[in-house]
Amino acid sequence: MRVLYLDCGMGAAGDMLTAALLELLPDPAGFTEKLNALGVPGVEYCPEPSVKCGITGTHMSVLVHGAEEGAEHAHDHEHAHHHDHGHHHDHGHDHDHDHDHDSGHHHDHEHDHDHEHHHHDHAGHTHYGMHDIEHIVRGHMNIPESVQDDILAVYGLIADAESAVHGVPVTDIHFHEVGSLDAVADVAAVCLLMHEIAPDEVVCSPVHVGRGEVKCAHGILPVPAPATARILEGVPIYGGKIRGELCTPTGAALLKHFVTRFGDMPVMRTEKTGYGMGKKDFEAANCVRAMLGESGTTDDCAGAALPSNADDHGIIYELSANVDDMTAEAVAYACERILEGGAREVYTVPVGMKKGRPGTLIRVMCTADMREKMVGLIFAHTTTIGIRETETRRYVMDRRIETLETEFGPVRRKVAEGYGVKRAKLEYEDLARIAAERGMSLEEVRRRIEEKL
Repeated sequence: MRVLYLDCGMGAAGDMLTAALLELLPDPAGFTEKLNALGVPGVEYCPEPSVKCGITGTHMSVLVHGAEEGAEHAHDHEHAHHHDHGHHHDHGHDHDHDHDHDSGHHHDHEHDHDHEHHHHDHAGHTHYGMHDIEHIVRGHMNIPESVQDDILAVYGLIADAESAVHGVPVTDIHFHEVGSLDAVADVAAVCLLMHEIAPDEVVCSPVHVGRGEVKCAHGILPVPAPATARILEGVPIYGGKIRGELCTPTGAALLKHFVTRFGDMPVMRTEKTGYGMGKKDFEAANCVRAMLGESGTTDDCAGAALPSNADDHGIIYELSANVDDMTAEAVAYACERILEGGAREVYTVPVGMKKGRPGTLIRVMCTADMREKMVGLIFAHTTTIGIRETETRRYVMDRRIETLETEFGPVRRKVAEGYGVKRAKLEYEDLARIAAERGMSLEEVRRRIEEKL
């Protein structure tokens, strides 16, 4: 199974993801020419070598009509951003064009076409609504329809987050930094690169979002910024020691759209590693690391023996705790927090306890390196005063996610193979979305798709 692993220990931004994925290709220069032929008005992709903490990688500069967004501030470690909702942001991370707030620098974007939803701020910058983004993607980009769908899905995540944060309908949302042409170019590049690499599964580390605050006209807001925090709901994130905003709304939306699961790096035979660099220098290498390789059974990963804490095969640990004084809501909340913390699986079983009291057995499955963290989470979120540990071996079929083109658009399908057995199941979230959009039942959507497979 072809696996892409993304190490987001220094956050994520569109330009960093673009550069990291570009390094995985056999011909980065040739693919850059392909990017420059996309048809994004006035945009040019310019990859350049970059070194962070002794590691050589690629920084992707995106020029709009010959000028790079925020180039005059490239040396600054903190500079102001403004947008029409009255927020004034100071960011410690130089992922300039991925922020959903309007930059205070001057970077006029000239276009040879007009959109009725163009939005201009007090500094004269042009921003776009979903209608404009769709016009650019569908009307100007020379890319497959499935890639166009991915781009619009990523912007849909950002629009939904902005709508929730600002309390306005999605149709009234005007993107700021994430709606400028260089940000559109970043999203398009990542979507096309993912199409080119075509991994069966995308695994991502917990995302480092930074820490501190962003200064706004209405007061001080915490990092991550509100839209980013909204997009990252359900994703394992952490603050870390580095002060500043490390994960941008664009980076967050790209991860949310493409990542199959978040957690530790799986056992894999690595073929290529790419480093996508940010502009700033920190005590840690400011980059996204992408690793592409094959993951399968222990026989497939020939060479050195697999460690005993192998992610998908071999030894797994079960941590068990009995409780009889927690409500159903409290048990469900605890299980959610433990699962988000990196557990492989969390489930409950109704049990009878002493004195005939009904109780709940909470069982957590994890790898060896996660045991201490899981024990801490179980004690923190449940009322138990004791945890039992069992070391066990499991057998797992190889799994992958494939995308099918259907009459309703792209639909994901989970496929599992191994031990002479093969199973496939359409992704529930995709079926539910289509059913809601079309006013159909879930089973009707499933039947119509499966009939044409």
